[in-house]
Amino acid sequence: MTSRGSTRIPRPRSGTGRGWLWAFPFVIAGAFFLWMQWSDRMPSAESAESSTTPPREGSAPQPSLSERDAPQDAPSKGVDPTPSASPADPQRERERRLWEQRLSRAQQTLDSYRASTRYPHGSRPIREHPDQVYPSSPEREQPLDKQDPASNVRLRLRQEHVFLAGDQTVDFWVRCEDPQGATVPCEVMSAVVHEVAYVEAARQLTVVPLNFADAGGPGDAQAGDGTLSARFQPSREGFALYEGTLRVELEVRSGPTQGRAFFDVIYTGPAPAAFTGAVRETVEHGSLVLRLAVQVRKPGRYQVDARADDARGNPFAHLIFNDELPAGRQEVALLVFGGLIMDEQPAFPLRLRDVEGFLLRERGDPDRELMLPLRGPVHTTRSYPLTQFSDAEWESEERRRYLDEFGKDVQHARDELGRLAGSP
Repeated sequence: MTSRGSTRIPRPRSGTGRGWLWAFPFVIAGAFFLWMQWSDRMPSAESAESSTTPPREGSAPQPSLSERDAPQDAPSKGVDPTPSASPADPQRERERRLWEQRLSRAQQTLDSYRASTRYPHGSRPIREHPDQVYPSSPEREQPLDKQDPASNVRLRLRQEHVFLAGDQTVDFWVRCEDPQGATVPCEVMSAVVHEVAYVEAARQLTVVPLNFADAGGPGDAQAGDGTLSARFQPSREGFALYEGTLRVELEVRSGPTQGRAFFDVIYTGPAPAAFTGAVRETVEHGSLVLRLAVQVRKPGRYQVDARADDARGNPFAHLIFNDELPAGRQEVALLVFGGLIMDEQPAFPLRLRDVEGFLLRERGDPDRELMLPLRGPVHTTRSYPLTQFSDAEWESEERRRYLDEFGKDVQHARDELGRLAGSP
């Protein structure tokens, strides 16, 4: 029993006295969060000191937090940055190096063109044309049995020349060798001449046999030396009316080893013009001019190639004529340029030799009609003192135009470098 007027406190039901404990972690977390927010807003001792303590004499002002967090290369608002050329210098240096490279390339182009055109195209040192020192006499080597490249027998093939005209002949040579280059017994079992396979009517034409022997005679310098040879004259072997490529196919045997090989020649019919053998020489404008007499049957653009040796027999110059010739008796002018003579200092008299020529065709195959060449020495010049020749560079409208353009490139690069060398 309780006394009257007292308040009765009800007893909690079983299990309900601990019900509020589930919210306790959330209360702690919320309190921690509020404390963190409050502490972030409070200035630290270091910042408070920096904000109240004046800078020491002679020391630089310390940046504020906002300034400290700002990008280093961004100037503060309302403050003029100190002028500095350093950010522009790397770009300027890169540009300067670029123009130095351009100047070097432009100068090299100008110098190279000037040197390569010091002499005219038709009068060049023959060392620039090593394949033209002597008329082409192709020679090659291959395994006798191509299916077995390791075969001990090698086949050496050589022909006198590739181009034929009119009644001209060509010699072929065949020899079998061991790996050391020594001659071994060889036999040409068969040889035939026909048009090349890519000609549509080739299989319809007559196949002409050709005999290779080692018995001496025309084309075979020495009998029994192991080199077999044959001479071929298209105009007398049924090809007088033919123009184009002819192929000589061979079957060769050396002991138990057999193989196949071939030669190709390009044949044209009657010559469109002929050298008479007469040569007239003059000295004009400091250069030596050799004029070859030519009887022209078919007018058109002709090219004539010749070689010049000095008195000691040293190959000296490669001479070219390339121009239109009308029908009738004409002269082909071969120029021995004075600057070339002065630079190379050949011993006089000079010897002109191995003259070849052909008429260029605008269309068709082959692209030329051949003249009969003049093999060996053709003409020996008089002896001249070097004082009669000029050492001036060759001049032409085209060369001057190119030199001017290349010179402009050089000057432009120099002007840009001069601009970059001035004040930024």
